Amino acid sequence: MSLEFLSPVSEIVAAHVALLPDQSLGKQINIHTIADGVPDLDKVDIAIIGVRENRNDINYLGEGLHFDTIRTSLYELFPGNWDTSIVDLGDIQPGEEVSDTYFLMKDILGMLLQKNVIPLIIGGSQDLVYGQYRSFDILERMVNLVNVDSRFDLGNTSQPIKNNSFVGKIIVEQPYNLFNYSNIGYQTYFNSQEEIDLIEKLYFDAYRLGEVISDVTIVEPIMRDADIVAVDLGAMSSTCLDYKYASPNGFNGREICAIARYAGISDKVKSFGVYEFKNFKHEETAALLIAQILWYFVEGVNYRSNELNIKNKTSTLHYNVPVEDEVLSFYKSPKTERWWIEIPFISSGNNKLKRHTLLPCTYNDYERACNQEIPERWYKAKRKNEV
Repeated sequence: MSLEFLSPVSEIVAAHVALLPDQSLGKQINIHTIADGVPDLDKVDIAIIGVRENRNDINYLGEGLHFDTIRTSLYELFPGNWDTSIVDLGDIQPGEEVSDTYFLMKDILGMLLQKNVIPLIIGGSQDLVYGQYRSFDILERMVNLVNVDSRFDLGNTSQPIKNNSFVGKIIVEQPYNLFNYSNIGYQTYFNSQEEIDLIEKLYFDAYRLGEVISDVTIVEPIMRDADIVAVDLGAMSSTCLDYKYASPNGFNGREICAIARYAGISDKVKSFGVYEFKNFKHEETAALLIAQILWYFVEGVNYRSNELNIKNKTSTLHYNVPVEDEVLSFYKSPKTERWWIEIPFISSGNNKLKRHTLLPCTYNDYERACNQEIPERWYKAKRKNEV
């Protein structure tokens, strides 16, 4: 069984947990230790996994990784009024080849998905998202990937995979399970015009940093339609995370935690990862911020509303809005006041696409439709269904 390849949490961290108050998160999590072994996954909601792999970082200099400071910071936090069962499965160690690490990720995360356990991944270089994505192969359906990043990470797909090209590999390599890719927080000067044009050509979604900072709530419907969420710590401002390649522009701590909470609240998100943990100048501060990102994701999971089948609920409000030659069909939840818009299903012989007939949207999208403006995300989703 693949879980046998997981390394336990270090004895130093385990010893630290013993000194924590009973109310702390560390005392509520069932932890993989040398003494206790791998925790039972029965009735578990979330599983924390570290992946200590960074060899495909374009700036790799041979440095190793450990997540002790992150775990210590996370365990010291206090949970909210949660009823979520959490385990820490320990770490995936680097394989003989990086491809071996991807394979083990795919195997372990796939097993967790089959058990309806949400993997909460702490990773090295962000090419590990490839392993996170491939774990969904076992479900045999299309998935949506949301990447919180200043770059698109399309890269050169003719070259070996790196942490700046993993999205390109996801797009071009079989099996083709990617339905939609959304980037949150891109900065134009970090992305070539060819990449920006390709994102547009493929009807993918991209939101500039300034756009998200101006109104972070625009992230909510994007996350509501996501299966996989990946956070590149390089999307953070250097005032928050100080390391050699940090950018002076980026998200601050409050914004990134709000984004993580939106991901957690989404009923559809089944896998969440935080990547690019490096040798930060102030490691303890960086570790605490990462711990808080993870905390906010779990907080969001505890407030999920179970609205995946919103169309079939008798209490759901339904509105038809004629726009040009179309009749746009909107749905509103009276419980959460969230909105969805229906995408006409095009029978293409690919049954994987049927699940994408409802697209999360906002009240503003409904208002714009009433003013005879077709929402851009609706148009892009419809075009992808037609391809």
